Amino acid sequence: MSDSPSRDVYFNKKMETLQRNEIAEIQRKQFRSTLIRCLSSSRFYIKEFKKMGLRLEDIQTIEDLQKIGFFTTKEDLRLNYPYGMLAVPTEQVAELHATSGTTGSPTLGLHTRKDLEDWAEISARSLSMSGLTPSDVFQITPSFGLFSGGFGFYHGARQVGCTIVPSGAGYSQRQIKLMMDLGTTMIAAIVSYSLRLAEVASDMGVDLKKDTRVRKGVFGSEMWTRETKRRISSIWDMDPFDIYGFTELYGPGVGNDCKVHDGLHIWEDFFLVEVIDPKTGENVGPEEEGELVFTTLQKEAMPLLRYRSRDISKMLDSKGGGRGSCCECGRTHRRFGEIRGRTDDMVKISGVNFWPSQVEEIVLREEELGPEYRIVISRVKSVDRVLIEVESKDKNMPELKRSELAKRLEKEIRNHVLFSPQVAIVEPNSLPRVEVGKARRVIDERNK
Repeated sequence: MSDSPSRDVYFNKKMETLQRNEIAEIQRKQFRSTLIRCLSSSRFYIKEFKKMGLRLEDIQTIEDLQKIGFFTTKEDLRLNYPYGMLAVPTEQVAELHATSGTTGSPTLGLHTRKDLEDWAEISARSLSMSGLTPSDVFQITPSFGLFSGGFGFYHGARQVGCTIVPSGAGYSQRQIKLMMDLGTTMIAAIVSYSLRLAEVASDMGVDLKKDTRVRKGVFGSEMWTRETKRRISSIWDMDPFDIYGFTELYGPGVGNDCKVHDGLHIWEDFFLVEVIDPKTGENVGPEEEGELVFTTLQKEAMPLLRYRSRDISKMLDSKGGGRGSCCECGRTHRRFGEIRGRTDDMVKISGVNFWPSQVEEIVLREEELGPEYRIVISRVKSVDRVLIEVESKDKNMPELKRSELAKRLEKEIRNHVLFSPQVAIVEPNSLPRVEVGKARRVIDERNK
């Protein structure tokens, strides 16, 4: 039997438990090194600094970071596709990954051999924080390909030294069979896919709690609420962990929550983090919510200065002391709060802004409802309409009960998001499922 996920597990205890002054010194040196790399080798940053009238001498310390009067954005990466962001010769690129590019040119993540070693390091730290040990059989269900997900878990797991089952995405019945045949003890998955696997297992007559040894899991790539975590925990009989990352930085492993489940540790020897007001670009105060902005400290191929993530969260301790100085798990790297949403996920209904996560949190509290839902937005005679479809667990739920439950949810959602939705309780397995990729929870038909 694999080690319990509640036990403190470190991959690199020395680096994960550095003193705060040691972290600060690493950041100071690496920030300077990154600046020099950007202004000597990156055509993009050389041009941007010249445009702003800035020189290397103008940015002496981390405290001068805000003097860089611009942010790097996803659009910058798209405009400079494919190699305009490189800070090394193209022959030094050892591996690359890409986003889907559904809204334009794909966004690339470019890595030298050292970048891959660093990615493996932070991924291994994060996976170990989630309970992965050399004795585990670790099944990786995200895709292997241009998507960075599968490879991020793979690079880290190889460092940990466990048995790896690189099953990749889709083929859910086969995934369940592999778990049973190979004795899988831990899985990695996109958040919504863990729920899909549970559905498939039920259809196969497999009891995940009794028929598999999977008791640990690490999930990412989608925003998820505490209610979703509770559902996953109950269905799989596991303590689910949240891993953070995106292609432009490295991929999975940039941050991870620990056994305390109070925010995610960010590896501060690899990243500087700011939190800004997404509208004004100004830095917000300590523990105030805003958009996370990252400056890489170790990247060779594609270093990034003040990169806007679009993720909304807050640093749980912005000064690196107090709550952030030493977590109960023993790690000293600061934590950021759970991702509330993305700036481009926010939906406006008749002038009212809301996050889909607000709906999910309410809907998944209802034990008689399944985890699948979708939000359909339309416009009728210039008036916005919102239909929230949620699956019941019981296909024989009486109509009166459906109606009463729908009305109760409509009232509760209205009290939280300040507009009046229509809620429909639909049959089990009637909403679309996603086998590969992220679940599509919001369907906005207003621009069709």
